[in-house]
Amino acid sequence: MLQFDDTVIMLDAGLSGRRITSLMKQVGLEPRELDAILLTHEHSDHVMGSGVLSRRYKVPIYANENTLACSNIGPVNDPVIFQTMHSFSIGPFSIRPLPISHSAAEPNAFHITCDDISFLLATDLGRVNDEIFSALREVDLVMIEANHDVDMLIHGPYPPALKSRVRSDHGHLSNIDCARALWATFNEERRIFLSHLSKNNNTPELARRTVARTLGCDEDSVDCLLHPRDVRSMRV
Repeated sequence: MLQFDDTVIMLDAGLSGRRITSLMKQVGLEPRELDAILLTHEHSDHVMGSGVLSRRYKVPIYANENTLACSNIGPVNDPVIFQTMHSFSIGPFSIRPLPISHSAAEPNAFHITCDDISFLLATDLGRVNDEIFSALREVDLVMIEANHDVDMLIHGPYPPALKSRVRSDHGHLSNIDCARALWATFNEERRIFLSHLSKNNNTPELARRTVARTLGCDEDSVDCLLHPRDVRSMRV
């Protein structure tokens, strides 16, 4: 979630409505305070709780047309359809949806600015395209996928077809590819959050170490969402 003053937006809602409500209460928020839920793509680990929260608390869902059509979340309260690469605003937040490469109908990253602070959410991407590289050069904070360690994936339990899909241009970003993208757009003032770590093919320690060594910085300067249910609220 992102919060500025009284405006609160949620970026994906991949847990149950009950679990999201519990996590929001832990940071002093209630679902009725949500001004919007933005969807990056239609996979269940990104949209599971969005429909019920929208219906129960009258929260508008923001998504592109293809994502909403494929999301299987049921009727929602006043959906707002945006177009990729066309900016829109929610309160003080200016949001630009960017195209990404992933096995979904029309997946997006979000480049968000508010009060001279800029943030990029870029998860579930098989490769880093020009739009993401450009955003990485501009932002103050980035939450970016570091899904797997390549060696762990190769020697791990996944069947060959799934390994190939994860490593493909429409799969998930490895630790080293994430690190290389951050190095190519290096900004020592930028705050980094690694996210979407695989439970089977990665560890937080390995992801942080890979990125820190590539960037030549201390591991403590690289934050990491420790597991898929590590949900935080950023107040800027």
